Amino acid sequence: MQKAQCDNTSVSGAPRVDRRVWGDEDEIVAAAIDYARRRIMRAPDQVTGARPAADLALAAGTAITPWGIGGAAALKVFDRVLAPATRAQNGATNLAYIPAAPTRAALAFDAVTGAANIFAGTWEAGAGAIHAENEALAWLTLLLGWPSTAAGCFVSGGTMGNLSALITARAAAAASRTRPTDGWKIVCADSAHSSIRSAAQAMDVEVVTAPVDQRGHLTGGAVDAVLESMTGVFAVVATAGTTNAGLIDDLDGIAEACERHQVWLHVDGAYGGAGLAAPSVRHLYSGIERADSFIVDPHKWLFAPYDCCALLYRDPAAARAAHSQSAHYLDALDRDLHNPADLALHLSRRARGLPLWFSLAVHGTERYSRAVEQTLTTSRLVADAIRASDCLRLTIEPELSVVLFERPGWGPQDYASWSARAAETGAMLCVPTQWNGATVLRMAFVNPDTRASDVIDTLP
Repeated sequence: MQKAQCDNTSVSGAPRVDRRVWGDEDEIVAAAIDYARRRIMRAPDQVTGARPAADLALAAGTAITPWGIGGAAALKVFDRVLAPATRAQNGATNLAYIPAAPTRAALAFDAVTGAANIFAGTWEAGAGAIHAENEALAWLTLLLGWPSTAAGCFVSGGTMGNLSALITARAAAAASRTRPTDGWKIVCADSAHSSIRSAAQAMDVEVVTAPVDQRGHLTGGAVDAVLESMTGVFAVVATAGTTNAGLIDDLDGIAEACERHQVWLHVDGAYGGAGLAAPSVRHLYSGIERADSFIVDPHKWLFAPYDCCALLYRDPAAARAAHSQSAHYLDALDRDLHNPADLALHLSRRARGLPLWFSLAVHGTERYSRAVEQTLTTSRLVADAIRASDCLRLTIEPELSVVLFERPGWGPQDYASWSARAAETGAMLCVPTQWNGATVLRMAFVNPDTRASDVIDTLP
């Protein structure tokens, strides 16, 4: 039998020829990097948005073919057709849903992170990147008032963060008590993010809603009453900044109820958790230091690009017990090291926390605090203008940077028409929502470049 060749000659003895499968990619790499630089530096086009699928397909044509269309043509399709059919999330007057306003440093380092092609699921493969991510997580731990032994990882978004935390909570409950005959349960308010119900459905557990107070907060008393009335509750989910109205639940009272009944407390701060960095509202989060797990999406109000959710555990041992995967090809992993794959429902992962780390390292945490405060100031100035208006009215008093307001006499179609006109002109992205069964307008301020005067001048 002929031996395998281990040198630079072929089996026939002829020299090996370097025939690169992909050909020379130097030119397209340079073009793509230059495009990324120009895209990062220019202001977003606020009139970009979705197109009908048929129109988009016709304009884009067929890009994926047996032999390819080449780098220049592919980049042209993206620049002239695909990118303009997406919403500018970092537009200064994009106040719809929860937009995103990443720093240019974070955007640039997202490109660097992709270029580095790091597997960041295990310490053995991605130690340097994970070290940096852990430094960013340590800053969040400090804001929470948690011990330095707390730990976590970055996942794709709030949905995955909430699901992973709740899987951990159920595993912890199952380790200490038998499964209830009527099944496991999660307690939250109706105002909890829709991902909590999605997580419950995926886990095949029941969601029990506790009533909110007159202003829309879940309270410790309401949670305590539910916990007294039933068994099988393995977690309570409180919200630190509801998506629809920016309200912070009674974290202290809820923590008290959870401790009394020995139930896991998870705090969803996907949007509002960034307010922990703002001294003017930090007192609203009292009790968060007693939570067992917490999430915040830096791609919302902490100036990072998509996708980035920080998931943290006050004691990570329960998370490792719930999420560590075992297989023969994983036997060599050192489980005493910090492996992000052991802390959430994932194995493969990119180092999605690096852009946040880089931006924090570049700008410093004090500037981050000032940026969050700036958005709060802007939202308060706009709220003041609405209070002073003869034709507008605040729906509720804002707590963070979400402002709900209405125009008495308007119906749903009036709000929809005004919103559509404002979007078409690029003046503002502000969409209607529902509050207590009525249609109102909603603005979410997360961009420190948003000027209150521009928003006030555009109000209906």
